[in-house]
Order: sequence, then C-alpha cells, then structure tokens
Amino acid sequence: MTRSLRPLLFLALLLLYACASPRPKPVSNSLTLTTEGQAVIVDNSKLLARRKALQDAIRHATMEAGTAIKSFTQVNNGSVLFDTFSMRSAAAISSAHIIKEWEDKNTYHVRAKISLSANDFCKPQYRKRIVATGFNLAQPEHLSSTESTDIVSGIPREIMHLLEDSQDFIGTNQTHIAIYAQPADQAPNQNNNEPYLVSKIMQTASENGAQFVLSGVIRDLKVELAQDIQGNNIFSLAKSLARSLQAKRSIGIDIYVHDGFTGALLTQFRYTDDITGDVWIPANYTVGSKGFRDTKIGAKISHIIDTVSKDVDKALSCYPFTTRILQINNNSLIIDAGAQENVHLGDQLVVYADTNEELHLNGFQEYIGRDKRAVGVITIHDVKARYAIGELDVAPKDAGLQEGDWVRAF
Repeated sequence: MTRSLRPLLFLALLLLYACASPRPKPVSNSLTLTTEGQAVIVDNSKLLARRKALQDAIRHATMEAGTAIKSFTQVNNGSVLFDTFSMRSAAAISSAHIIKEWEDKNTYHVRAKISLSANDFCKPQYRKRIVATGFNLAQPEHLSSTESTDIVSGIPREIMHLLEDSQDFIGTNQTHIAIYAQPADQAPNQNNNEPYLVSKIMQTASENGAQFVLSGVIRDLKVELAQDIQGNNIFSLAKSLARSLQAKRSIGIDIYVHDGFTGALLTQFRYTDDITGDVWIPANYTVGSKGFRDTKIGAKISHIIDTVSKDVDKALSCYPFTTRILQINNNSLIIDAGAQENVHLGDQLVVYADTNEELHLNGFQEYIGRDKRAVGVITIHDVKARYAIGELDVAPKDAGLQEGDWVRAF
C-alpha cells in the first residue's frame, strides 16, 4: 500500500467506527409516566373522589420513578381511601392530566399522564401569601447605638420583596411584629403554656390572610476589635487605628417558615459569614439601598438575603396552595383568593371542614386548632381581583362547612 493511500484508509476506518459506535442519548429534563389511581366515593362527592384518585395515580408515578413519598393511605375492601399526601423528592410534579376515568361500584378510577421534572422545583399554579415578621436580635448588644436599626425589619422585608419578584408569592409586611419573646433560647418554638391560646404564628397568619409566616433570629453580629494600645504617642495612635480598621465581624442569621394554618414549622435555614475591615452599618442606610449594598457588611447581608429568597422559594414550591372560605351562600362559596393569586374560571379546589375535634400537643399545653377532613370540591365560576366564587359539589350544611374553613389545591 502506498503512503498516499494510508491517510485515506485511516479516515475511512475512523468514519466507519463513528457510525457503528452507539451515540449517547440526550439527557431529558423530565419523565412522563402513565399510571392509574383509585379512591372511594364518600358522601356522593364524585369530584372529591376524582381528585383523590388522581393523587393516588401521582403517588404511583413518583414511586415508580424512585421518588420519596410521604403518604397515609387507608384501604377499604380493596379500594384506596386516600387521606393525606406530601412529596419531598429529587423530582417534582410538572403536570398531571387524566386521560381516562370510570366508576366501578363505589370506587372512582383514573388513568393519568404524569410528568415529573428533573429538578426539585414544582411549577406552582397559584401565588401563595406570605407574611414577613421582624427578625429578633438574639444579642441586642451586638448592634451599636450608632448603627442602622433597619436590620431587624429590613432583612425580612427585602426577603419578602424578592419572593414577590419570583411571581410565586404575595407578601405582607408586618415586620413590626416580634414572634419570639426570647429569641436566643426559644426560637423557632413557641411556648405559650396556655391550653386554649392560638399560637402567635397562627394568629398572625389569620389576621393577614396569609398561608405562610416568615420569621427569623439574628443570632450573631458580634464585632471583635483589637485591644487598645496603651500610650498616647503618635506611633501608638497609628497602630491602634490600623487595628481598628482590621476589625472582624461575624454574621449569623436563622430563617424559619411556618404554616399559618397549623403553626407547623415547614422549613428552616442557617446562614453564617464574616467580614474584616470596615464592619460597621451606617445609621442612615436602610437594608436594600445602594448605600447599604456598597458597604462590606451590606454586601454580605444582601447576598444572604438573595440566597434566602431562593431557598425559601424552592422549599415551598411543592407545598399545596391553601386559603380560607370567606362566605357561604347555599352551595356557593366565596374564597379568600382571586385573580392576584392566579385563580381562574373552572379551577377545582378541595374543601376541608372541621371534625370538631380539638388538637393539642405537649400534654394539652399547645392548642393547634381543629382537625380537618376533605368533604367536597369547589368549581370556580367567578373570579374577582381579591376573591373568587364557586359551587360546591355537596351541600355545605351536610358537610359541616363554616366560614374560615380551608380550601386547598392538591
């Protein structure tokens, strides 16, 4: 073989190998599964059974995909009587569509196409309301009298604004409210020690029509200064000034998000950092302002605020939207959510009523409300900016519904 033909032969062999070799499959960002679910029809509420059957199908899909599921399932005569459902997983629900549904005796069946995203973010349809409360200082002496006092209210205020910017939340600023009387020792728990006293979390959420309560504690803002240099000569003064410019300040902030309907702590985070040099917060600067962000400590705190907003949004993305019943007129319900929460005509939400059983924890020392049970489904037929009106598929009186009861998307 001549030398001139060798390069051509090598190229031909290379092309042949490339064609014969298996090509890597493109990585998909989602997984779509078709699964079936079922639920018992209770009190003739077929819409509620339909929603529960779809939840059951989603549970099967996530289990098939290897997703971690927390659920309580009750089986009666071979049929699923679904009660509660929650998901924390590496894959979140992207969409769920029923492609076939049928009844068999007293059981509702669905076949659904479930799409799971590759990340752990759900795609919430509704904007959820969150109320921001003040962040207590665990050590008030860590903030000097010559520094900005806006830290306590400014940090939660700016977190709330960023959550609103995500379009997933509607915020309410109540940063003048201090949730924890003893933040250094108590937070995030509340020890009311009153058997029938609603927790401050639940009270704050109810008064502000919020689903979530954002609170926090500024654990650490301690400044470590170099020891003063003895003497009054110019060299001592220069050395003292240099050491003061190299002061060190620690930053430690705890973040809590509670469910306003039950007072339960849903998620918490801790953020720590430190800076050296000019560590002071000018008194005339407010959190979020350009002047504040341009300071060393302001830049650090602003970065924490940005991280908090992303972490909270991620943690709550899969949590179901919940609101309250404002008014009951025959079978028509007015709910405390409307166009601003992205409620649309034809939306269907599950309605929960009291079981008249009071719930207490810690040996009856903590009252957390009344137990709830799903009783029906409301179909929205009129949407206003601040509220919406819908028809319930069962009689509210028969279901034991009252104003203030819950309405939830699954």
